[in-house]
Amino acid sequence: MKKQSVWQDSMLRDNETIATAVELFAGTGGLALGIEKAQFTTQALIEIDVDAASTLRQNRPAWNIICDDIANVSKQNLVELFNMPVGELDLLSGGAPCQSFSYAGKRLGLEDARGTLFYHFAIFLKKLQPKTFLFENVRGLLTHNNGRTYETILDIFSQEGYVIQKKVLNAWDYGVAQKRERLITVGIRKDLTEKIKVKFPEPYEYRPVLRDVLQNVPQSEGAYYSEHKRKVFELVPPGGYWRDIPESIAKEYMKSCWDMGGGRTGILRRMSFDEPSLTVLTSPSQKQTERCHPLEARPFSVRENARIQGFPDDWLFCGSVTSQYRQVGNAVPVNLAFEIAKEIHKGIRGAECKN
Repeated sequence: MKKQSVWQDSMLRDNETIATAVELFAGTGGLALGIEKAQFTTQALIEIDVDAASTLRQNRPAWNIICDDIANVSKQNLVELFNMPVGELDLLSGGAPCQSFSYAGKRLGLEDARGTLFYHFAIFLKKLQPKTFLFENVRGLLTHNNGRTYETILDIFSQEGYVIQKKVLNAWDYGVAQKRERLITVGIRKDLTEKIKVKFPEPYEYRPVLRDVLQNVPQSEGAYYSEHKRKVFELVPPGGYWRDIPESIAKEYMKSCWDMGGGRTGILRRMSFDEPSLTVLTSPSQKQTERCHPLEARPFSVRENARIQGFPDDWLFCGSVTSQYRQVGNAVPVNLAFEIAKEIHKGIRGAECKN
């Protein structure tokens, strides 16, 4: 029998009402873990990536993981698939990648989104009519296609019968040792707005740094720099970047990037234990967005990135090292997800008390 984790122990000590959730574009489980800890029981998670779906199954064998294209699933009778009457689901969650919508002179609502991944999120919303939804995305969605993409998304949410609250939240404000901003959109079904009230979480007083999360990290696989790159990084002090090494060496390393404008502060960037991580990326080594380990001339390992994202140490990742880095980098920071989901659950509990 698999040993119950400290994560599950802390979750199960609270005997609050369990609410139901379905998650789309589930990835490797960062959002789902936070929602689970906020006392939701997950009815199903849809994820197309085989490795990410395997990760979910490995860690939560009781979860209903559907590894399929969202376009195939959204065509089905979702009420029968999830054995849940229309309007009974408490929370639909997920975040579709940014894609431009078509415009035909006037807004057509859901038809504007056809051909995009968001379309299928909206179809789930239309068919299941959950009490609430959580749609998370990158901050850049606000300005994508001159703001028209997000404007159309909000129009569709409204047409499907939801009142919207939106805010950009930084994971660093919520117990995550990482500067990572996410655009959070919360919807409440219009017939429930008098009963369900949701607030965005208040920032923590203390914002953690890498020293708080990178102590005694379990060994794991990880990438390494080439010998040349390693020697260059050994010259960079913790918290420093290319300007902190001899100009001749920096110029040779940067090549054409040397003549680019801007601060280029991501090049040869070495993190410090006294600062939060920059956004954890899907690749361990990208020339203009480096995140070198504070003490060793190497990228963070998969397990270190997972710690920064807030995954418990017994959350195992499947697939190649490249795939594991991608899974962790694409995830929603777990504690950010928890704080948002906790506020949604409070709102749902409040509605139950009013019945």
